[in-house]
Amino acid sequence: MKTKNVLFFIFLLAIISCKNPEGTDIAELVKVEERGCFKDGIFIHVSSGYDNPHKASMALSLAVKMSETKDVTLFFDIEGVKLLTKTSEDIQMNNFMTVQSALDTLIHHQVQIMACPMCMAKAEIKPEQLREGIIVAEAEKFFSFTKGRILTLDY
Repeated sequence: MKTKNVLFFIFLLAIISCKNPEGTDIAELVKVEERGCFKDGIFIHVSSGYDNPHKASMALSLAVKMSETKDVTLFFDIEGVKLLTKTSEDIQMNNFMTVQSALDTLIHHQVQIMACPMCMAKAEIKPEQLREGIIVAEAEKFFSFTKGRILTLDY
């Protein structure tokens, strides 16, 4: 009999623990449901450049593919900013678009491409040296590119 009481008590605790958490209310659930009508955003952070052309090419390849159905923004810093100038040498990796071709496609798709101003200064790149369609990063632009959730990929 004691074992049955203990089992019943454990069962009762399990049922009680399945109750909705106190902090969850209907308004929060509705907000999540409403958000579903927006496209999700992909934020791709590219810190690699000529130092790791495979990572840079992979980031741009994913950005091109995802820009077909998602809101995409790219943020280049560290070595990545060196890929964004009008005079940057192109990179060609097997099975990838060239870096310049991928950037052209993304600009054509109106994807936001941002360069870190501090990294530009370190690399001695001036804003007027950036390719057309690429902007110097500003804090408010990091979140304004999408109304949905933001997934971040880091290259």
